[in-house]
Amino acid sequence: MNRGNIFTQGEIFHIFNKSIAKYGIFKDLNNCQRFIQALDYYNNHNYGTNLGNYLKKNKNYFPQLLDIDKISFLKFISYCVMPDHYHLVIKILKESILSKYINDLANSYTRYFNFKFDRKGPLWQNNFKAVRIETNEQLLHVVRYVNINPTTAGLVKKPEDWKYSSYRDLISNPKYLKDIITEISISDPKKFKKFCENNIDYQKKLRAIKKLLLE
Repeated sequence: MNRGNIFTQGEIFHIFNKSIAKYGIFKDLNNCQRFIQALDYYNNHNYGTNLGNYLKKNKNYFPQLLDIDKISFLKFISYCVMPDHYHLVIKILKESILSKYINDLANSYTRYFNFKFDRKGPLWQNNFKAVRIETNEQLLHVVRYVNINPTTAGLVKKPEDWKYSSYRDLISNPKYLKDIITEISISDPKKFKKFCENNIDYQKKLRAIKKLLLE
């Protein structure tokens, strides 16, 4: 949980949150893209206006979350935007900034969504959740879970078919695992793909068991 976390520089966290009442705030895939733009836009020291105003002058703004520069607050290790929730695996680059970043992100997307659909009120379940990653084994399991989530949820047959996650970039562009996201101990895209996809059936079974227990 995020309560009591200091979010110290250099630490890695699994960040996630859901919409209220499992409301499908990302079912429109254009909404997924807007959220990813917000994830990228608010992750730097230089933004001087809100994302909506920025996009009026920069309509072709294309976020590249897995790339990193000197002005980033966070380093994205993996991410996935699902129909009613999101997952981020991030490394803290600037201490005590994460809560403000998530707040700016949530407020920006809420303004966009409420204006687009002519609604009022909150979109998110309370505060975001943050689980600190303490071991390499834990990081590998979390990263795998996040990247194959769309497949185990039945949204796509192959995880790379889901455009709104990090998986396609991680398995198709060797620079990420080899040179940028070195926190993941598997640096070969083919080995990473095998590591992730070998667990799809097992993760589907766990999802089905969990659903049965809750019904």
